[in-house]
Amino acid sequence: MPSYLITGGAGFIGSHIVDALVQRGDHVTVFDDLSNGRLQNIAHHGDSVRFIQGDLRDFTAVQEAMIGIDYVSHQGALGSVPRSVVDPITTHDVNATGTLNVLQAARQAGVKRVVYASSSSVYGDTPTLPKVETMPTRPISPYALSKLTAEEYCRIFTRVYGLETVSLRYFNVFGPRQRPDSQYAAVIPRFIDAMSQGQRPVINGDGQQSRDFTYVSNNVQANLLAFSAPADQVAGCAFNIACDDQQSLLELVAELNTLLGTTLEPEFRPERAGDVKHSRAGVTAAAAAMGYGPRVTFADGLRVTVEQSRKAVKESSSE
Repeated sequence: MPSYLITGGAGFIGSHIVDALVQRGDHVTVFDDLSNGRLQNIAHHGDSVRFIQGDLRDFTAVQEAMIGIDYVSHQGALGSVPRSVVDPITTHDVNATGTLNVLQAARQAGVKRVVYASSSSVYGDTPTLPKVETMPTRPISPYALSKLTAEEYCRIFTRVYGLETVSLRYFNVFGPRQRPDSQYAAVIPRFIDAMSQGQRPVINGDGQQSRDFTYVSNNVQANLLAFSAPADQVAGCAFNIACDDQQSLLELVAELNTLLGTTLEPEFRPERAGDVKHSRAGVTAAAAAMGYGPRVTFADGLRVTVEQSRKAVKESSSE
């Protein structure tokens, strides 16, 4: 039975990947520094998941976690474009150097494949839509550059050392367990949290900016497929993982008003440095190479996310 290491496995996306691997009976180790992840996200697995608290910047800790591992899902990262603008050095250290540590440790441990969580931000603010993998990458924020640097390390480790790597470019992932309680929180959990409390959602810009919002189970599916896809089709390559769709922030607010039974108008503030105006992914390359196709739509995913958010609030208030 194969053994999997999930970096950032106590976090939002990572914990959902852990769920899927445990469900199918695999051995799972989670490596997380708990700066953003939470043990409660994986607590329901009990002793069936091995947990290691560690920092991606600590090469020795990463080496030790890698012992006996067959496959790595590298979800650990320091997210947020605005945070990277404020502190580019820490963002680089965690995302770029941290990934280099993962790759080197994986190579030394004889890992079969590393699947890396990259980002749509690597494309920058080019007007062409949808974004496809053959387009040039033009990052416009320190965060985006850190993710692209890590992606390039993956490609080079495949080419130079023969370590199989697959980079998955995520487009605005959302779903249950995504934290709203941070100044750098993603837009969907932030909006749900605010609007559930009767507060107007804050939009930086005019609200016309659009995103290819992707429900988290689609990303889980992509990781599982990337572990087993033929090496000659995926090794050293990067693939978009999204829905080939887009919604503006104004449309998002309208949809949430419907789901929440509210009539809240957004509060508009100035645009943020480093933000991309429009984003939409072409996913034909991932479909051809590893059979990926989005299974959950934006509308269905948003409904489930709102329902789970309400459930979590009720459970918290009853404790």
